[in-house]
Amino acid sequence: MDQDLGDFLRSRRARIQPEDVGLPAGGRRRVPGLRREELAQLAGVSVDYYVRLEQGRSPNVSDAVLDAIARALRLDETENAHLRNLVRPARTARRAQRPQQVRPGVLRMLEMMDDVPAFVLGRRMDILAWNPLADAVTGFSALDRHNAAWHTFLHPGARELYPEWPAVAAETVAYLHLDAGRHPDDPQLAALVGELSMKSEPFRRLWPRQDVKDKAHGRKLIRHPIVGDLELRYETFAVPGGESQLLVAYTVAAGSPSEERLRLLASWQASEPPADVRAPEPRSR
Repeated sequence: MDQDLGDFLRSRRARIQPEDVGLPAGGRRRVPGLRREELAQLAGVSVDYYVRLEQGRSPNVSDAVLDAIARALRLDETENAHLRNLVRPARTARRAQRPQQVRPGVLRMLEMMDDVPAFVLGRRMDILAWNPLADAVTGFSALDRHNAAWHTFLHPGARELYPEWPAVAAETVAYLHLDAGRHPDDPQLAALVGELSMKSEPFRRLWPRQDVKDKAHGRKLIRHPIVGDLELRYETFAVPGGESQLLVAYTVAAGSPSEERLRLLASWQASEPPADVRAPEPRSR
């Protein structure tokens, strides 16, 4: 995790130019962005202290210092929280991880959301459950592996499903980084990152950027093979007591072509035999 902290801080320094913060450019630079001594100056700490922090050798760093560094690096709220997770990782006892379970009440809620595509996303972006309309939109039930990151980078149909695939890929990696900061001792997450790194060149390129982003809300364009393009907005809600589970719901703008297409898809789906909302148990890795 010390390496993760150093990588994150270096990546945030690299995106800030000295002139952006009122410092002279200082001639030729070997690396982009701020030097360590410049960041230390902006944060009001000694260079030696900042170097120790970047190397993971300051376990008792104060909130005041972290706040100063976050301001100097212009971190947003999510990046700020990620920095603290890396500095003070949550250490948990290693034990056999139980399969993630979705409560019956949550499954029933999914089932009752007839007109809203909705699903439950768990740790490591495992897709734990979905309702029939979400399956009609995304084809979850046909996936060989129920994991959103695996689907984005390794499923052959992902680029056709997501016309704006580069944005989806970047967002996926940024959320995986956030999950890694929250759960630093997760061997299954480490195995997933290793697999994606070996098998996907775009993932190998995106992972070192150290971007972090929460899945609070956003936009996603899906090219459906039957009804055409669906411009969707998603909202996510934390499932209380759900071990880092998120309920994700898709909406469409009222009166839009996407609303018409989603209604058509819902009518088509309603004519199919009833489907279970629960996904198969994710396989251990």
